[in-house]
Amino acid sequence: MSLSRIALSSGRSIELTELRMSSTYAGMLEGYPCKLINDMRVRGLQRQAERAFPARPVHLVSPSLEYPDQTAGAFGPVEVLPSVACTGVFRSAAVASELDPGLHRSALTVVWFQTGLDVPSGEDADLGLRGIRWEELAQDYEL
Repeated sequence: MSLSRIALSSGRSIELTELRMSSTYAGMLEGYPCKLINDMRVRGLQRQAERAFPARPVHLVSPSLEYPDQTAGAFGPVEVLPSVACTGVFRSAAVASELDPGLHRSALTVVWFQTGLDVPSGEDADLGLRGIRWEELAQDYEL
């Protein structure tokens, strides 16, 4: 059972089968959102996804950044990621056309950031998610 379906810009339909969400800056006790902190958060989220789903490739959708009009601190300007960090497992029909569609599927684990808690769905999903190059990134597997 899928949580939702997303229509990629390429026309392919993918299913979201697992979704993990967390607060982007949860547990940040000191400092402020900046490039250094954001790079560590993004790398950490990617590593978590790779450990949690080792049999599938992991893709990062480049996050949008905001630069509020605040005084820069010791680590440079304030740079803010969207408030929700997401890791999702997606599946679709096999990429290789010669594979039996009844026996094979393709999968990809995706890491992205979004502003709200909505589950991405349909053609209303974030353009970064809809722009995933599935045929290049996903991996076929046998059921």
